[in-house]
Amino acid sequence: MNTEIKNTIKATDRDAQYDESAKRLLGQKSILAHILVKTVEEFKGMNPKEVVSFIEGKPYISIVPVEPGLTNKSGDAEGQRIIGFNTEDAEINEGLVRFDIIFYVHMKDGLSQIIINVEAQKDEPTGYQILNRAIFYVSRLISSQKERDFVNTNYDDLKSVYSIWVCMNMDENSMNHVHLTNDKVIGSYIWKGKLNLLNVVMIGLSKELAKHDEKYELHRLLGALLSKELTVDEKLNIIESEYDIPIEEDLRKDVSVMCNLSQGIKEDGIAIGEARIIMNMYNNGFTAEQIAAATDKGLEDVEAIIKDKELELA
Repeated sequence: MNTEIKNTIKATDRDAQYDESAKRLLGQKSILAHILVKTVEEFKGMNPKEVVSFIEGKPYISIVPVEPGLTNKSGDAEGQRIIGFNTEDAEINEGLVRFDIIFYVHMKDGLSQIIINVEAQKDEPTGYQILNRAIFYVSRLISSQKERDFVNTNYDDLKSVYSIWVCMNMDENSMNHVHLTNDKVIGSYIWKGKLNLLNVVMIGLSKELAKHDEKYELHRLLGALLSKELTVDEKLNIIESEYDIPIEEDLRKDVSVMCNLSQGIKEDGIAIGEARIIMNMYNNGFTAEQIAAATDKGLEDVEAIIKDKELELA
């Protein structure tokens, strides 16, 4: 296997590990609480430390399928009421698309619940419009409640759902709340129902870390957490000193892992780029010695890259 392919595979693997590390960081209850106070009306203005206690159980990370029919558990033979999200097929259904993070939150009245989904994106996709995907996800979370959160025609038991998307590497910091509205076109009849059932929140994080400012408080926290530029100490300092988030061992470990992966991704990317430059020079008539001198690479390294490429083409 040639050097460039090896480096590409390594980079891809590290990208996947980085994505999982990002989800684990965002899935920390202390971080989710900060997201909730900035996006969910019920919790706005609250201290995030108080909100942590409203998050039920342990958030599911990358194990609940999005596909219709698989988001909630299938009932047993005796028709027992369904509880919880479907996580049983996580091993055998390797190709399934899964929600990044999903969990229940109980409201301040202690009785009602809402369902929260948090999705992380490295950038805005070019192959499709991301808002369309977000609407599909929030719709799945609405429809999957049947026979899990409500039975038969008890539609009044539907829980409100928030699908919150964190998109990195955007041109500017932004936040949009997409939700249902009721426009009176003819007459004044009031149709009863919950307009707050379906909510999509799109959070755009700019390439530059947001300043320490109340308006961009959440953006700065998320930007620091997901940054590929900041060191472990820089991240932990922002998290602890600016947001008063306790640095517990699992949080410290996840931050450290992410920083190491970020460095590895940079190094792999550099290696792939160097290999391409070397082959371009070689294909344009430069000798291995000339390439080594021009690129400050060792002669043995240059010859190994050229040999691997020639073997691939043979």
